[in-house]
Amino acid sequence: MAGIRAEKMEANRARLIAAARKAFAEKGYAAASMDELTAEAGLTRGALYHNFGDKRGLLAAVVHQIDSEMADQARKRAIAADTPWEAMLTEGIAYIEMALEPEVQRIVLLDGPAFLGDPSQWPSQNACLEETRNALENLIADGIVKPVDAEAAARLLAGAALNAAAWIAASDAPDQALPKAIEAFSTLATGLLTDPAEQAGG
Repeated sequence: MAGIRAEKMEANRARLIAAARKAFAEKGYAAASMDELTAEAGLTRGALYHNFGDKRGLLAAVVHQIDSEMADQARKRAIAADTPWEAMLTEGIAYIEMALEPEVQRIVLLDGPAFLGDPSQWPSQNACLEETRNALENLIADGIVKPVDAEAAARLLAGAALNAAAWIAASDAPDQALPKAIEAFSTLATGLLTDPAEQAGG
């Protein structure tokens, strides 16, 4: 019985997240009606409260899902890179590029910070930060990156990518802001290299 109950609860969570993701993307968090999105999921407000506490808790779950998907996509892009440095840089650029996606813009980059607070405190962002820190530690050990504090460098890189994405999302001309953001991010990141020319040469 306990297993069946857990499966049903997980199914209800998934339905609510899917309905909320659609509503938040189309209307924005503030305008999305809890009654409408629970009806869309075929559930009640009570199910929402039971699974997420409140509407804000549901937003946090949706943001976590999308932000985790963004990180997965960025990792897949990085696999094709020729060097560990290029892989890390590619991940950051891929994250910035996803700021052009309407769902990402509205839910993760605009409503997320507005209603959930500092993104650096989000579990999904902390997971990415930890991966970046580990990558930097390896690059420092290999002499590719200057011997700076890996956590400090990881936080600066992650913050730069996130802020670049947020700038694009809020821009009146996101397509024009994107190449500027990528160029600036790449230039900033390259300052960490012991020999930028060598890395540029592949």
